[in-house]
Amino acid sequence: MANIVQFENVGLRYDTGAETLSDISFTLASGTFYFLTGASGAGKTSLLKLLYLAQRPSRGIIRLFGEDAVLLPRSRLPGFRRRIGVVFQDFRLVPHLSVADNVALPLRVAGMPEADIEAPVREMLAWVGLRDRAQALPATLSGGEQQRVAIARAVIGRPEILVADEPTGNVDPEMADRLMHLFDSLNSLGTTVVVATHDLHIIGRVPNAQMMRLDKGRLLDPTGALRFPPRRLDA
Repeated sequence: MANIVQFENVGLRYDTGAETLSDISFTLASGTFYFLTGASGAGKTSLLKLLYLAQRPSRGIIRLFGEDAVLLPRSRLPGFRRRIGVVFQDFRLVPHLSVADNVALPLRVAGMPEADIEAPVREMLAWVGLRDRAQALPATLSGGEQQRVAIARAVIGRPEILVADEPTGNVDPEMADRLMHLFDSLNSLGTTVVVATHDLHIIGRVPNAQMMRLDKGRLLDPTGALRFPPRRLDA
């Protein structure tokens, strides 16, 4: 199985403060499912930002899809980002677009013909329990409904990588289980999934998932010890 993500000795520093992430090294094989855990402030959201190319590292090497993502020209960033679905913690729905149009956005950006968009959008909204809210605007939705729209938008294009930041934080346990089943189904089709979460309940819902755990900006190995010195990609 080919590696789709590779981090080597990655560090991230905001402004002139201490490093938020230090000596992060790992690989993700194509088609794997990972939960990213750690206490609040451990650096989970910062690591996800590096994964979906919203932030460049202060040091180290990041490879995505076999290419150096740190040195990637800005002109190629949009194409790379279209291969990555993102569920943001703050949703980031487009306020003047309906639920259906928010979900359809990745398909339109990718150039899908309008005639081919309606059916997958309708199916996805049914999956997340929002078929009857297709024409509603985001401001009229509850927090949990907005979260479900954000998830539908992230997965509708069957991205090669799905990155989700606390995707079940605003939904009830039954919907959380349903969303994990959706992520698991997407993973079974070949998408690499990384879910950052505090929710231990959902971790047990994906039997084949693996774990990454952050502690104060450093990655721990499965025993709970720090991964130090970092593992080289060619080791």
